[in-house]
Amino acid sequence: MRISVLKGLSLALCLLPALAGAQAIQPGLWEISSSAMQVDGQALPDMQQMLEQLKNLPPEQRQMMEQMMAKQGVQLGDQGVRICMSEAQIEAQDIPLQDPKSGCSHEITERSAELWKFRFSCPDGQGEGETRFLSDKEFTTQVQGTYGGQSGSMNSHARWIAADCGGLQPR
Repeated sequence: MRISVLKGLSLALCLLPALAGAQAIQPGLWEISSSAMQVDGQALPDMQQMLEQLKNLPPEQRQMMEQMMAKQGVQLGDQGVRICMSEAQIEAQDIPLQDPKSGCSHEITERSAELWKFRFSCPDGQGEGETRFLSDKEFTTQVQGTYGGQSGSMNSHARWIAADCGGLQPR
């Protein structure tokens, strides 16, 4: 069970290519939850299930996982993972939610005030998706692609938490 949790969390973080920021979204702390994650047609646990399983890890394993995520600018939240988006990133419309060292690139293929369509390419995968901006404090993203030779898809929901990111640094 732990392997599927880690694999699901890794897939979720890798398939969050560039949920690029619209000009109108708020800088600060954002929480992203994912759902409907599938790999090769098999459903993975949703984010809430993964978070519950992570809470049940032995303390030293959980701490190791949290430290690994913190190095990537991500922390566990109540309903998903949290990231910090700086005002400079939002103004530049450059919101890289994947690990900057991942070698992934993205291209916006269609852009309007409410919808951005994109495609992405990583050393181990590629795909496409779309982000819908519901307000300056909420957006949803749907992604499908291949990663590590496996096809996958997921939906995510991002919501603004606070202007202050606390100790979490922007990616």
